[in-house]
Amino acid sequence: GPMNTLIAVAIGVGLGAGALLVVAGLRGQRVLPSLRRMAPAEARPEVSLAWLSGAFAAGLSVFALTGWIVAAVVVGGLVWTAPRLSAARSHRDATVARTEAIASWAEMIRDNMAGSAGLEQALLASAHVGPAPIRPQLVRFAARLDRMPLTEALIRLGADLDHPSADLVVVSLVNATRMEARELGPLLGRLAEAIRGDVKMRLRVEVGRARIRTSAHIVVATTIATMAFLFLFSRRLLDAYDSFAGQLWLVLVAAVFAAGAWLLRVYGQIDMPERFAARSDRSGATR
Repeated sequence: GPMNTLIAVAIGVGLGAGALLVVAGLRGQRVLPSLRRMAPAEARPEVSLAWLSGAFAAGLSVFALTGWIVAAVVVGGLVWTAPRLSAARSHRDATVARTEAIASWAEMIRDNMAGSAGLEQALLASAHVGPAPIRPQLVRFAARLDRMPLTEALIRLGADLDHPSADLVVVSLVNATRMEARELGPLLGRLAEAIRGDVKMRLRVEVGRARIRTSAHIVVATTIATMAFLFLFSRRLLDAYDSFAGQLWLVLVAAVFAAGAWLLRVYGQIDMPERFAARSDRSGATR
């Protein structure tokens, strides 16, 4: 029948792809993308391989139970993307923590200068006790002060932090170093307040979007649970999906869910503004 034809085609494609992989391996050519690129940036190669193996095993199990190739591919894809969803959530949390740390660092410099310390002394004092999310960059900055001028070390620090809010603080410090600005303390305080306001705004937006993501998760979980229930207790209701046309309908349903997930990700993502220093570099301005 059509289902047997579909299985035969899939086996043929698998055998052909396997032959191509063998030939490419013998010639030393890369055919498949690197696991490091396919997985979250912070994932180790062995962890990525474990998730890929789990996705393949899950897909194979679903195919063995149902005989539906589309369902197997969908389940394998869900398992493979699970660490990406977790990594995206961790990245959002890390971005908020990093932004909050920059605001705290600006306040530390202001407070140190209020204690009659010079700018360089205030920066050194804040380097080793700075907020944990940016402390490694501050420690490297303190080490650079032994071999380069303060201005150049600050510019390197801005590149290390790689954050638009950090650029505002670093540019203020560089200008204070070059022009001996007297109102640096109040300026740092206002910058810290503005940065914290940005963090609060992002958190409020994230709470609203988390509700939408939760609703989407409930819809997906309910759909999967319903399909599993019907498969276990009313298998005849799902016999239509055994045909080639039924598999095409499953492709359509999976595509609708995938498009919805993609839209949620695109519209639920808050991009950081472009770095101030990067704009200055392209416009030819001197930092």
